[in-house]
Amino acid sequence: MKVLVDTNILLDVLAERFPFYACSAKIWTLAELGRIEAFVSSISFNNVYYIVRKAADKRRARQALRLMRDIFVPVATDARIISQAIDSDIDDFEDAVQLYSAASIQADCIITRNVKDFIVRKESFTVLAPDEFLVIYAEKYPDKKRRKNEFT
Repeated sequence: MKVLVDTNILLDVLAERFPFYACSAKIWTLAELGRIEAFVSSISFNNVYYIVRKAADKRRARQALRLMRDIFVPVATDARIISQAIDSDIDDFEDAVQLYSAASIQADCIITRNVKDFIVRKESFTVLAPDEFLVIYAEKYPDKKRRKNEFT
């Protein structure tokens, strides 16, 4: 299963943001174990660096980027993605870049805590909250559910 992970999911794990941490950490673990093909928009690196540096320091921000780099595949933000995002009906430019990054790699879905922000008239794409994704994943791969209590 090929997914694009939104920046807020990454930050939930890196900053241990509760109550969101548990579901986001399970998704991170699925990516780390190679059970899902997990991509992130290249702009997520900028966003994570900025937020972690402000909340902690440069050292922790670089450490966060290394973790991301080692687990997630970055999707290059090219001129086409930027143009699509600018011309889209999505109010938040960053969310539009995420959506078109996912479309460019033909992802099965985007995983985000801001599902409603991706709902627009012209673009249709599967956008799931972390808990919704985990339910679908467990149904699609029931044998994986029992391994190491990944979903309990």
